Amino acid sequence: MKSCPRTPTDALSTLGHWYRTPLGRYVAHAEAVCLERLLADSFGHYVVQFGAQEQFADAIATCRIRQRVVLGEGVDAAVADRAGIRALPQALPLDSASVDAVVLPHTLDFVAEAPDVLREVERVLIPEGRVVIYCFNPLSTWGLLRWWPRRGGRRRVPWCGAQLTPFRIGDWLRLLGFTQETREMLVFRPPLRRAQSPRLDWLETAGASWWPLLGGVFVVRAVKRVPAQTPLRPAWKSAPPLLPGRPAEPTVRRERND
Repeated sequence: MKSCPRTPTDALSTLGHWYRTPLGRYVAHAEAVCLERLLADSFGHYVVQFGAQEQFADAIATCRIRQRVVLGEGVDAAVADRAGIRALPQALPLDSASVDAVVLPHTLDFVAEAPDVLREVERVLIPEGRVVIYCFNPLSTWGLLRWWPRRGGRRRVPWCGAQLTPFRIGDWLRLLGFTQETREMLVFRPPLRRAQSPRLDWLETAGASWWPLLGGVFVVRAVKRVPAQTPLRPAWKSAPPLLPGRPAEPTVRRERND
């Protein structure tokens, strides 16, 4: 993992600022269109999104899950539809089996404990709940640029962080009992300003057809599988409490030395 320089805010909040740049807006649009499609057949009471609080609001609003909750270290409740919770991804303050879907927009790219985050996701998801994971693809021109030397040796979001392949993500999910339903590649243009020209729109179509593993971003949707005898929550019941009466025990405890 290429560590990101220390900033006043966490890396995921910094990623939210990058999403407002011309290149970031292009990536956010491609990811939002994909997310709307991946959540089209999901329903329930709660969808939890960690980070990128502004970029996917419209895409999530189209699905049949009633309430979006945004988590993050620097989350702004006013922006997050008054449903924002400040939290760390590896210690979610949510009750077990209380969430219908979780969206991780590059969360795993910028945390040191990615397997711990996925364990927490497995804990808070209901049986047959889904997780949607976005990561930058190291097997692409985007991944190569993340290794390119930067002025002063400093790397900034999104060019720092982990280099996680879709195969590693798939292995982690399988060990936790998830079944991977789909994997897609997005953004086949190189991360260069001149490559955003409409004249190069053909790169997206050609890349999906001829070099499908080289997309700059990959997205994985997986479902939490449970033994057949475990009853599912009936859809007609009222929404269960999302927050526990006392703080939920995180999957992994750590003592921090400040």
